Order: sequence, then structure tokens, then C-alpha cells
Amino acid sequence: MRFDVFTLLPDVFDAYLNASILQRASENQLIETHVHNIRDWAAGKHHVTDEPPYGGGGGMVMKVEPVILALESVFADDPGCPIIMLTPQGRQFDQQIAQSYAAYPRIGLVCGRYEGFDERIREHAITDEISIGDYVLTGGELPALILIDAISRNLSGVLGDPTGALDDSHANGLLEYPHYTRPAVFRGWSVPEVLLSGHHAEIEKWRRRQSLQRTLEKRPDLLQNAQLSETDRDYLRSLGWTGQT
Repeated sequence: MRFDVFTLLPDVFDAYLNASILQRASENQLIETHVHNIRDWAAGKHHVTDEPPYGGGGGMVMKVEPVILALESVFADDPGCPIIMLTPQGRQFDQQIAQSYAAYPRIGLVCGRYEGFDERIREHAITDEISIGDYVLTGGELPALILIDAISRNLSGVLGDPTGALDDSHANGLLEYPHYTRPAVFRGWSVPEVLLSGHHAEIEKWRRRQSLQRTLEKRPDLLQNAQLSETDRDYLRSLGWTGQT
């Protein structure tokens, strides 16, 4: 899968993309990330990419020309490619969106700076707008890295465990069950006996119940849309769940 990132701060991406899982995914040619400096398409000696807004007001606005020209240049051979604007005005990113974008061979990510974008960029070049939460950052670079990471995890071969992404929190609408590893006892804190039993059916049952309980305790709102069996519902009711959030 190919990611094309458009930014005014291209150096921000190197450290994270060249470490750990994403580095291995790139080396194994499972993903490729191309970071484009929007200033390369800005006119004039100083490559200006921002101007004061028409009508006055605080802050500067990213100019329409360099962003549009950058997108047209890079996607000239792929005009149907999804192009995502990272903005607090977008729909909130979640695991389902990450999974859906993992099905595409290529996506574009446009990182804002300053007060925001010239509206004509949104109107004429963007296919989706994504927010990572109800707060404002100084730019779209961190959100872009979050999307690259979350989407890449859903690609076959990126994680060491082929089914790892399927067990992640939110992958099935629930929070993930707790994990333990060696030693079995530390400072008197023991690993649950069932995990040491070797009884796989009981382990799966325990993990499912832990996932349900953790979701009920921490994010009960997720249960409204989670895929629950009648056995799941009975267990949740035994914990006090009323079927409402």
C-alpha cells in the first residue's frame, strides 16, 4: 500500500516511519510512504504557502495554489485515489475507518498548518476529512502518522501475528482482554490460573468475558453497536448491564 503525505514539515515523519513495525513493513515492501513538501509547488522566490484570510481575523490560511498543484502533480496518474484532509472538522477516526482504508492500494494525506485551509481545497480536491479527536493540534502531521500506523496494522503481513489486528481493542467493537507474560508470579501478583491451564476453550471463554467486562466498565457506549451473542448478553446482564448506555 502506498501513502502520499503532503506537508510543510516533511522531516517530522522520518523517525517514526523508520522504526519498529512500520520500518519492517516498508523493508518488506508491504507499505511505501512518500512525503511531499507542499512548498515545492509554491510560486516565487520565498515559496509562500500562507496568506491572511479575506475578511480579516487572526491567523494565516494555507494557500489554495500550492496544495492543488501538488495534488494534481502527484496524482496525475491516479485521479481516483482517495485524498484525506486531516482536520478537526472531519469525521472522527476509528478502527472501522482504518480497516476500510486498508482495502485501498493508495491514499493521500493532506496535513494542514496555521489557521486552516483555503476552503477551495476542501471543495475541489478532498474526498474525505478525518479528525483524530475533539481537540486542535498545531498541524496535521501527527494525525497523518496515526492514520498510517492504524491502517498499516490491518494489512496482511505487517504484524507478526497474522490475526493480531483482529484481536485489537475496537477491532470487533469491544475493548481487548488483559494480557500477561512471564513470570507467573511477581511480588505476589499472580497470572490468572486459567491462562496457565493449557485449556484453550476455557482461555477463549475467559478472554471474551474479560473483554466484555472491560468494555462495560470503561466504554459502555461501545456495547450499543458491538456484535454480541445471547451468551454475551447474559454475561453482561450478570454484571449489571441493562442493555442501555
